[in-house]
Amino acid sequence: MGIRRKVNSRVASLILAILIVFIWWWLSRSFPVYILPSPGTVLARGYTYAREGPLLQHFWVTANEALGGFFLGSIVALPLGYLLAKVPWLEEAVAPFLSASQAIPIVALAPLLIIWFGFGLTSKILVAALVAFFPVLTNLVVGLRRTDPRAYELMAILGATRWQVFTKLEVPSALPVMLAGFRVGLALSVIGAVVGEFASSDKGLGYLVNMSSGMLDTPLLFVALIALAILGISLHLLLLLVQSLLVPWANGKGLGSSNNQL
Repeated sequence: MGIRRKVNSRVASLILAILIVFIWWWLSRSFPVYILPSPGTVLARGYTYAREGPLLQHFWVTANEALGGFFLGSIVALPLGYLLAKVPWLEEAVAPFLSASQAIPIVALAPLLIIWFGFGLTSKILVAALVAFFPVLTNLVVGLRRTDPRAYELMAILGATRWQVFTKLEVPSALPVMLAGFRVGLALSVIGAVVGEFASSDKGLGYLVNMSSGMLDTPLLFVALIALAILGISLHLLLLLVQSLLVPWANGKGLGSSNNQL
C-alpha cells in the first residue's frame, strides 16, 4: 500500500510539472522575451551560463550560506529549546522577546548585520541562521512536550538515569516533530541567504537575481529562480532521507506534518 501511494505521488508530481511547463510555454507565446521567456529560451540561457562557469559557483555559494546558517541556528536553538521546554517560567519570560524578534522583517535586519560583520560569508550565514532559528526552536519545544507523562513515570520506576530518559524517551518522542522543524528551518535558511545577498553581495543566486533583473535579462532571472527551486528541493529531499533513516515510522506524512506542528 505504501509503495503504491509513493508511485502515485511521483506520477502526480511528474504530471503537475509537465502541466506547469506547458502552461508556461503557452503563455510565453503571447509575451515578449523580456516579459516572459519560453522554457526553451530559459533552458538555453541556463546551459550557456552554466557552461561559462558562474552559475554553479553562484549555486554553491548560496548553498553554503544556507547550510551554514541552518546549522548555526540549529546549534543555538536545540539547547535553548530543551531548556524552555523543561523550565516553563523561563519560556514565559523569553516568549515576548522571541515574538518581538519574529516581528522584525529579516530584510530590515540584513543591512545591519552586514554593517556589523562585513560583506563576506559571515553576515549571510547569520541572516540565514536568524530565520532558521525560530521554527527549529518552537518545534523542539512542541515535540518535547508531546512526551507522555506516564512514560516518565515508567522510566522512574525502572530506575533510569537522566541521560537514559533523555536518549531513550525524550529524543525519540520529539524527533518526528523536530525533523519537521528542520525542514521548515532549512527552507527558510535559503530565503535568509538570498536576502543577505540582496542586501550586499557580488556572488550567489540572490546576487544573480539582482544582476539579471537590473539588466532586464529575464531568461537569466528565470535561471536563477529555477536554481533556487532546485536547491530548496534538494535540501528537502536530503532531510526526508535523514527522516527515513532516523524515524521510519513517520514516513509518508509529507509536508503537512511540518505545518501542523508550528
